[in-house]
Amino acid sequence: MIKTIKVMLQPNKKQRTKLFECAGTARFIYNWVLDYEQINYDCDNGFVSDYELRKKLTELKQTHEKFIWLNNYSNNIAKQAVKDACNAYLNFFKGITEFPNYKSRRKSKPSFYANKQKFNHIRLAEKGRIPVNAKYSNPRVTFDGINWWISVGIEADENMDKPLNDGIGIDIGIKTLAVCSDKAEYKNINKTAKVRKLKKKKRRLQRRISKKYSKNKKGVCYRKTRNIIKSEKQLLKINHRLTNIRHGHIHKATSEIISRQPKFIVMEDLNVKGMMKNKHLAKAVQEQCFYEFYRQIQYKCQWNNIEFVTADRYYPSSKKCICCGSIKKNLKLSDRIYHCDNCGNTVDRDYQASVNLMRYYELTA
Repeated sequence: MIKTIKVMLQPNKKQRTKLFECAGTARFIYNWVLDYEQINYDCDNGFVSDYELRKKLTELKQTHEKFIWLNNYSNNIAKQAVKDACNAYLNFFKGITEFPNYKSRRKSKPSFYANKQKFNHIRLAEKGRIPVNAKYSNPRVTFDGINWWISVGIEADENMDKPLNDGIGIDIGIKTLAVCSDKAEYKNINKTAKVRKLKKKKRRLQRRISKKYSKNKKGVCYRKTRNIIKSEKQLLKINHRLTNIRHGHIHKATSEIISRQPKFIVMEDLNVKGMMKNKHLAKAVQEQCFYEFYRQIQYKCQWNNIEFVTADRYYPSSKKCICCGSIKKNLKLSDRIYHCDNCGNTVDRDYQASVNLMRYYELTA
């Protein structure tokens, strides 16, 4: 089993400059490969493999003045950039992705491939987090707008112990983050005073930046002053802070669920894309980070040898009575308490959904 570890780097000014140069090198080679493949395709010469392109790049670095400067940087950056561009080009023809775009200096995320051993001289924010004598795979260095990060895949032993406790059904929603079939609830972190204060600060800063842009407008163009750049960095820090609070809360919730060692976990396949089209719910759905919760539960189940089951999207988990099994077709989203017309059962809507999801495992087993 391969586990990915991501650690923040703490480079000095000289190292920080070098990291940006390495990211620029990877971007330049990626764009060169796309350009070469496109010209070759227009001439009806077919696809050029990454092996041939690496040979061509090596020749250019030795002979062409435009490419000589690439000799100052690690060959691993160039090799992986060529491979990434070729894979993106092939995936387009296979119908997996759209046609790959050129990487922009302003808009693309700075990142590159590099050996972990070459970053031992850069200080890590968490010392000892990455094992020294482990086998690494696909080490990547990325910049998120504020900090540099290194992520590596490490080979880890698989957990062979099979949990024997009762399974759990999990219903995620907006009122509460998650309700489990064993009556455990996890609150919506976005309703806390801490997050509300940060969101208010964010709104005020956004309005301030917008006014500064309007004040410095010259004709149809906007001038970006030093004060605007400083304010945008503050806004970026607030956005990162909010993201870290939400993801940290999800990590605590998912880890607590996994620590109970259930035999299986069942979650519903929600239509998040459809929910985002509802203007009244879109913001709340976005802030709850449903996909992040789903992703964390899924990989933590795999790590702990817990069976993960995805219930069908159209399974009536909320509309089905847990006592008599009758389905209430006219149940509205605003009805938070379920009243059964058949047996008179009254129960919380989200808890009922989690119990029905747990029973879904028995129906499909």
